[in-house]
Amino acid sequence: MPRDKTHLVIAIDGPAASGKGTIALRLAERLGYLYVDTGAMYRAVAWQALQENISWEDEESLKHLAERLDIQFVRDDAEGTLRYRVLVNGDDATEFIRSPEVGRGSSIVAQHAAVRHALVAKQRKLAQAGGVVMEGRDITTVVLPDADVKFFITASLSERARRRYEQYRARGVNTDIATIEAELAERDRRDSQRSVAPLRIAEDAIVVDTTDMTVDEAVSTVVNLVRSRAISR
Repeated sequence: MPRDKTHLVIAIDGPAASGKGTIALRLAERLGYLYVDTGAMYRAVAWQALQENISWEDEESLKHLAERLDIQFVRDDAEGTLRYRVLVNGDDATEFIRSPEVGRGSSIVAQHAAVRHALVAKQRKLAQAGGVVMEGRDITTVVLPDADVKFFITASLSERARRRYEQYRARGVNTDIATIEAELAERDRRDSQRSVAPLRIAEDAIVVDTTDMTVDEAVSTVVNLVRSRAISR
């Protein structure tokens, strides 16, 4: 049975620092939908693996870890800014999973088919009832191929590096744009060339290039596209 217009499943893919996370979060807020950051789920596995001294190359142990992890997204407006905190087995891991080290680890962890299988099962369960905005790198192509609306959010590499640099600087992380740009380029290479669920643009996805857009402009563009699709259903 088709979902009604108030319970759409919206899938968003794109490379790191393209703006997809912010867009997805704001879109979910505007629509009153559940927000799911699948990248944070892979980061959670990488972070918890560090806590338990599990190698990021140990696929079998990582699979069992991913299966037993309880990952929740909890809205937090305490500072007057819309955001979600990530709870891992009940503990707030929001800041820890955003470190550069865990970011690198999540890219390695995400290449393991067994880990992806475990997390995809969790992700599909979250989307079953509809009314969800889910973002990541294989949502439109693998996790939710039958989503009602699909987006691929992108931006130039230099702009993405600048954005990530600003994010790190705001958290007090000491790094430089050249290093970040090299890391993003390597991340793009791994994500697009991995054998399991590579990053690619779904044939029916709407591509939105945010390079020259403000956050508000990008969010408004996506919101209007979703509403036009809902009206036409």
